[in-house]
Amino acid sequence: MENRIKIAIVGGGCAAMATAFELSRPEHENRYDITVYQLGWRLGGKGASGRGPSGRIEEHGLHLWMGYYENAFRLMRECFAELERDPRTCPICDWTDAFKPDRYVALADRDRDGKWSNWLAHFPPGIGLPGDPLASSDPFTVRNYMVRTAGLIVSLLVSVQQTTTNRAEPGGIFDPVRPERLLELAGRVLRYGQLATFAAVIEAANLVAGAIGLVPGLPDEMLLRLIDLVGEGARNQLERVLRSNDDARRLWEVLDLVLASLRGSIRFSLATDPRGFDAINEYETREWLRINGCSESTLEGAFVRGLYDLGFAFEEGDPKRPAIAAGVGMRGAVRMFYTYRGALFWKMQAGMGDVVFAPFYEALKARGVRFEFFHRLEKVKLSKAVPGESPYVTALEFDVQAKTGTGGEYRPLVPVRGLPCWPSEPLYDQLVDDGDLTEREFESHWDRRYAAKKTLKVNQHFDCVVLGVSLGAIPFVASEIIERDPRWQAMVENCKTVATQAVQLWTTEPVERLGWPEPPVNLSSFEQPFDTWADMRQLIPFEDWKRDPEAIAYFCSVLDTPEGTPAREQSDSLAEARLRVRDNAIRFLDKNLQHLWPSVVDGRGEFRWRILADARDGGAGGDAASDSSRFDTQFLSANVNPSDRYNLSTPGSLRFRISPLDTSLQNLVVTGDWTDCGHNLGCVESAVMSGRLAAHAISKRPALEEIVGYNHP
Repeated sequence: MENRIKIAIVGGGCAAMATAFELSRPEHENRYDITVYQLGWRLGGKGASGRGPSGRIEEHGLHLWMGYYENAFRLMRECFAELERDPRTCPICDWTDAFKPDRYVALADRDRDGKWSNWLAHFPPGIGLPGDPLASSDPFTVRNYMVRTAGLIVSLLVSVQQTTTNRAEPGGIFDPVRPERLLELAGRVLRYGQLATFAAVIEAANLVAGAIGLVPGLPDEMLLRLIDLVGEGARNQLERVLRSNDDARRLWEVLDLVLASLRGSIRFSLATDPRGFDAINEYETREWLRINGCSESTLEGAFVRGLYDLGFAFEEGDPKRPAIAAGVGMRGAVRMFYTYRGALFWKMQAGMGDVVFAPFYEALKARGVRFEFFHRLEKVKLSKAVPGESPYVTALEFDVQAKTGTGGEYRPLVPVRGLPCWPSEPLYDQLVDDGDLTEREFESHWDRRYAAKKTLKVNQHFDCVVLGVSLGAIPFVASEIIERDPRWQAMVENCKTVATQAVQLWTTEPVERLGWPEPPVNLSSFEQPFDTWADMRQLIPFEDWKRDPEAIAYFCSVLDTPEGTPAREQSDSLAEARLRVRDNAIRFLDKNLQHLWPSVVDGRGEFRWRILADARDGGAGGDAASDSSRFDTQFLSANVNPSDRYNLSTPGSLRFRISPLDTSLQNLVVTGDWTDCGHNLGCVESAVMSGRLAAHAISKRPALEEIVGYNHP
């Protein structure tokens, strides 16, 4: 096809891959000539993973997919369908092989005696599967969320009653409410002034649930008075029990939180405000809940802590500085709990590189997309300023980090038990060694070594640029844009990132023997330095040990590292960060993990280091060290590179984000979970939504209404 439009996509994360996937669809009739330029030897961005010794999976951190990731699952389902892998030779051929539902979630909480205990919840299967076509009605309106919230209040009240009395009192429950009786019933309840029985509290909650679903319903003032009565009545009924019953206290914390969110949605008119949840993004989530009646004990409780932990929502990695914009926090919570399908969480059955980025790579290669690995973007060059004319990208300057020996393309994948995977190190036998090749850290911001320089020029090498690098890298590669455009300057000044840390353990004993009595879970709200743990035993069959480990555990949290722009000469920054993570991990294993796994310590209360499996000898390692030095057989990640830092959604910052639909630069489109993409959380779904928006900006496809959840009211 003549006059194909040349697209240069810089970056290999979920957003960039989604853009490439959309632009290379057959319906575009080969209109776009697409090349992806990627730092180092693998795709994935913050989701990159590799295979280390014994084929073990080594991730940047814990990656869980949620059941509301409609856009992400839709693309993955299409990707696997295109590959048509042979189940006789490959263990993961379909998306249902790659992702399995995971319905148990746990929170670490201190009981009334101050001891750590586990709050385990089982979430029932949601209707349908993520990525299925949606029903005709829009499930993503604020009013629909409010209806669900009101119904949840009734369910929680019944659960609290059953927890405290071992019985439910059905008296007074009526559903649905007849519209003509709304005012009469509401007036009758409000005349009581207080609700004397649990049945009356449930009756009032049912009335609220019925009224929320009707338009027009009750006046806001009357609704708010009813909600206050429900909260006060429930608290009065439970006050004595809450001090002695941890289960009831936990349910009350969730109820208190849900009441505050519903009260705030009404007070701030979120259902009728065209901005929806975005109308409250200037508030911090806990601040907004507080002014809408949420108690301090709830705001400091495990449920709220767990939500912040899962989102790494702490400025500069300081647990004392929780920060997430209220609108983003509310939208994320209601999408997570109300719109999941199949399961609340879905766990990958191998590394994210194996089940997401290797399939993307193979499918895109089959479509004709080219990949240029070992290309580190140094600068985006702009045209000269001309009054009245929008600037455009004239050149992209790269450092070529390494060259292939043949001068041809780099072939990045290796098989592990029949599954195409990315190795944890480059395949050096394909590369030209100019003396220090194996010493280079190709993904480190501070390793500036290169084999050659390359400049791509507009009209010759590209017509349009998709800038899919992380937010942390923008100041280094887009300085000309920042100097020229005040909006970009405001974005890099106001949109924040945070460093994270992760540790993976392989053990010679199952977690049941180590003292964990519950099913495999994803747990959060534990204490620092690692507040989140996931049982990843499902990965064992997909690694390649001589003697399989009995358990795999992933731990992660924020890393308290100031945001400050890292200087390029600080070549020891990454090494120092890794030492900090190692020290944190050894302290955690020695002092904290026993609260989750009581049998992980010996009779002296010291961590049993010999239970850590050594991948270098394929298994147990009989003569290996039995002290803390044995931790060095495990895997850790210090995510302090600018491109590895997690993107935060702090209050007041969302209005500074640049949209993929922005047209201020004629031939440049941005993409990433740091852009204004309609969800604006640091997650896979936001990245894929942004990638689809970037493709729309270039090709008008997909249609905006096809990007699920983008058009929030």
